[in-house]
Amino acid sequence: MLFSDVIGQDLIKNRLTKTVEDNRISHAQLFVGPEGSGTLPMALAFAQYISCENREATDSCNKCPSCIKYNKFSHPDLHFIYPVNSTKDVQKATSAKFSESWRKQLQANPYMSLPQWYGAIGIENKQGIINKLDCDEVIKSLSLMAYEAEYKIMIIWRPERLFHAVAPKLLKILEEPPKKTLFLLVSENREGIIKTIVSRTQIVSFKQIDRDSLGEAIEKKYMIESEKAKEVSRLSMGNYTEAVRIMEKSENREFYAEKFKLWMRLCYMKDVIKLMSWVNDMSKIGRERQKGFMSHVLDMIRASLLINYRHSEGLRVMGKDREFAANFSPFVHAGNCREMICEFNTSYYGIERNGNAKILLLDLSLKMVQLLRIKEPQHLEMETIKSDNV
Repeated sequence: MLFSDVIGQDLIKNRLTKTVEDNRISHAQLFVGPEGSGTLPMALAFAQYISCENREATDSCNKCPSCIKYNKFSHPDLHFIYPVNSTKDVQKATSAKFSESWRKQLQANPYMSLPQWYGAIGIENKQGIINKLDCDEVIKSLSLMAYEAEYKIMIIWRPERLFHAVAPKLLKILEEPPKKTLFLLVSENREGIIKTIVSRTQIVSFKQIDRDSLGEAIEKKYMIESEKAKEVSRLSMGNYTEAVRIMEKSENREFYAEKFKLWMRLCYMKDVIKLMSWVNDMSKIGRERQKGFMSHVLDMIRASLLINYRHSEGLRVMGKDREFAANFSPFVHAGNCREMICEFNTSYYGIERNGNAKILLLDLSLKMVQLLRIKEPQHLEMETIKSDNV
């Protein structure tokens, strides 16, 4: 992957190429930034640039034997570790057993999110981890001499998913790495990484992609009008992954929208019997989709609050979602929005930590029944809105 394929982030590109030029490459670097900011594509481009046999001032040549292998993610001195779990076909899961799927996903979308990766390997209902077997593989792979390039490069994607009990294995090789070895850790959550690992890396912090660069990338990818691309860029808040979701209108997004509308109607009507049925259905969709649903709900609450207080310029939703947010907005106000957000964040955390989804969603539903009835403070009472508008 070339630096020119990475959307925006020009300051980081310049910084990385300068370290190669000055021969001051830190042996362990942590690329950390929000979803869709390009941390993994940048790590891939940096690795290719370091190994390129005819590199230019700002990018790889993309023609030499090394670059050709990098374009297929098959260079013998490039290694990957990433979260996995067992499936029907794969027991004692390791990254190596999913290497074919990994390469296919990188070819298709190097900006992929963790749920997208889980979906690709069929573990949507499980949490992926970096386990003991993978840590052993890191040590084994890097103990060998480089085959072709000057550096052996290990890209560890999402080190926050490292199984804590095996962290000492990784710490040891980070402290005393073999000569000409480079670790590139790629994360979206610095706080989720074991602190002793973070302390042994040079941190490269990513910001959200600037709107102009993201808009240009969306316009080119989908061949749409410039104004529409700019609107998608604004709505996605510098998140390329979200921009793609908006453009492709994924089934998950439509599923989340319908489930949220139904849920709020049932909560408003205090229909406990149907709420129990809703909770039962949602508890079966898998942990990653449940987390995605919670993220969608938080976006809708934010949009409804902005509409209620006439700050529509900050909206991140469009189309039918925006229409629903307008109808739902009278129910989200200063008297309940803080508590709503807190409850949803708590439930998201509980689901992420393998909590019982049925209990968490039922508890959340009962709390929403109460929160939707709270009147807006310091304002004239609003006209009661029929449940059909929710």
